[in-house]
Amino acid sequence: MVAGICWRLPLSIVLIGYRGSGKTTIGRLLAERLGWPFVDSDVFLVERAGRSIKEIFEAGGEEAFRDLETRVVEELSELQNHVIALGGGAVNRPENRAALRAARHTVVYLKCHAQELHRRIESDPKTKTDRPNLTALGGGLAEIEKLLLEREPIYREIDDLEIDVSGFTPQQAVTEILRRSAV
Repeated sequence: MVAGICWRLPLSIVLIGYRGSGKTTIGRLLAERLGWPFVDSDVFLVERAGRSIKEIFEAGGEEAFRDLETRVVEELSELQNHVIALGGGAVNRPENRAALRAARHTVVYLKCHAQELHRRIESDPKTKTDRPNLTALGGGLAEIEKLLLEREPIYREIDDLEIDVSGFTPQQAVTEILRRSAV
């Protein structure tokens, strides 16, 4: 988190974090509270591609998916007065981070403990059908811990605000974002 942030409205709020951190659920609620539209980058990408993320991975591998994702991030970065939920790995690419920085949106990292992420992911019936495993570790707790170790420094590099949502309901997370961001 950057100290002494100047919150820049009416630009968008971008939610980042690992799969299962609540970006979509919290994003929808936050957008409703602000009276702004909500966009989920993964849903946007799937609609554009006409295939699920899992199908994109199977057909072209992670690189093909990340290339599509970069085009989506560039397009969504131009939106104002939106709440945008980015895919968990979207900020891994330097060009995506650069697009977010250039847009000067408020970036909120939804931090969540690995065990809680695992519980949430396992309880989501769409995980098995729509989401690929991201490593040879098979999508379980070990994969989550490995990827969090890699991604957390990147999330923190780009965020303006970090909220630990491990024990929050989505409504509590929205309240905390609004309280701490002075939106």
